[in-house]
Amino acid sequence: MAKRFEQTTGPSQRQQRVAELVRHALAEVLSRGDFQDDVLTKNVITIPEVRMSPDLKLATAYVMPLGGKDEDAVIRALEKNRKVLRQEVARRVNLKFAPDLRFRRDESFDEAARIDSLLRSERVARDTTRPDADIPDDDSEQES
Repeated sequence: MAKRFEQTTGPSQRQQRVAELVRHALAEVLSRGDFQDDVLTKNVITIPEVRMSPDLKLATAYVMPLGGKDEDAVIRALEKNRKVLRQEVARRVNLKFAPDLRFRRDESFDEAARIDSLLRSERVARDTTRPDADIPDDDSEQES
């Protein structure tokens, strides 16, 4: 009798592996700069993450230009050159079907900055400081 595994909410191992292959292929194509598009050639583009659909036919690439400038122009240029990028990815990644590519702005840097500002806020600093100055630190006990 076959074992039944619970469905997980996250991507499968195959989805993650293919997404990483697509990410590397896209990064290689964009770093070579073989495009006639001025926006793509003058901007260094980072691709921190690619997510694949369960059927591996759709790849969503989260992109961010280095320095965070010209984000909208870069995404429009990537969408305009989607067909060429798909062909290059298909050439580099051996899959039955070349995945359609979608490009989205990567918001993880904004989220990291938001969390960093929260951690540096006065309310959090108040919670992390020691209220009693009479309690000796661990370092002062070791010196004695």
